[in-house]
Amino acid sequence: MVMWSVLLARPRLTESLRAALRRRPVVVLTGPRQCGKTTLARELVDPQSPNYFDLEDPRTRVLFEEPLTALEPLTGLVVIDEVQLAPDLFPILRVLADRRPLPARFLVLGSASGDLLRQSAESLAGRVEYVRMGGFTLDEVGAESIENLWGRGGFPDSLLAEDEEASVSWRRSFIETLLERDLPQWGVRVSPTAMRRFWTMVAHFHGQVWNSADPARSLGVSEPTVRRYLDLLTDALVVRQLQPWHANVGKRQVKSPKVYVRDSGLLHELLGIEDQRDLLHHPKLGASWEGFAIEQVLAAEPHSDAAFWATHQGAEIDLILQRKGKLYGVEVKRVDAPRVTPSIRIALADLGLERVAVVYPGSKRYPLAERVEAVPLASLAEPGRLFEGEEA
Repeated sequence: MVMWSVLLARPRLTESLRAALRRRPVVVLTGPRQCGKTTLARELVDPQSPNYFDLEDPRTRVLFEEPLTALEPLTGLVVIDEVQLAPDLFPILRVLADRRPLPARFLVLGSASGDLLRQSAESLAGRVEYVRMGGFTLDEVGAESIENLWGRGGFPDSLLAEDEEASVSWRRSFIETLLERDLPQWGVRVSPTAMRRFWTMVAHFHGQVWNSADPARSLGVSEPTVRRYLDLLTDALVVRQLQPWHANVGKRQVKSPKVYVRDSGLLHELLGIEDQRDLLHHPKLGASWEGFAIEQVLAAEPHSDAAFWATHQGAEIDLILQRKGKLYGVEVKRVDAPRVTPSIRIALADLGLERVAVVYPGSKRYPLAERVEAVPLASLAEPGRLFEGEEA
């Protein structure tokens, strides 16, 4: 197991934050609860400093009854943690960000997206930059920890637990806390029991095109209600809705999103998988590995717009990445020796893809065909690009 002292250093994210703070007066760092946002922020500002505010602290909430009075005198970098608990703060930050000369910059931490991002975008247009983070990724833990990262997920307390029992216990507690405390605290009025059942259903849909009809029937609610539940978990940053790519190709294309539980450890807890042996014998093994690989690819390609593509005739590609006006494809295969499938050939022709990377569990990187390459997932642990020879 990799030690805490090594894993707590997240240089890529730290440098992204520092660069964003040089460019903008306000930076919003979003990520699910307990993924390490606070630890990262404390590398930049001492939590005992008067410039550090935790909105879960009752004393801070009292202080922020008059936020302008609390923030206006401060200079340097100011950190505000759990900002989703104070949505009215963004107009105040706009006033403070417009001062010249600028005496302070603001790093704002949030455990939810959706409304949080919309509020900041509306109030702080042209003044804000977003940095998104999740749990640990391959480039942070190293290729030697890939099985642990897949099995336990990237949340620090789960990944670094002393044994499997402790890791499972932490994940179980995380799910309960999110459903029973965090969502109600954010104003969500849904029964924790209903949300737990729904989230478990999402886990069984993991890697599939979403259809609200079956979960709606099972829960005895309407399809719009089910879509709202899905959006709630997406806004909590624990579910990913991967949107479909639409191209003018004269074929019927899938128009619904694919759904994934973003953290593989949480997926395994929701599916009742407690260790690697359970995982290797579970029917969702392939889907679990696909979702894990996709999250690692997206972490390695943070500046690319992502979608998936599928037609009703059966052609499909797991990821479409748009970068600098060009399209790239990623197909995930849990096989020893990947090959070029008919779907890849169709996607190359119909979408005009520059290249396709077939991500697999092996150790060798090699060409499969013109513009198609087999890429070991473990290679994402090293600096470099998913598509060799392409400009960053």
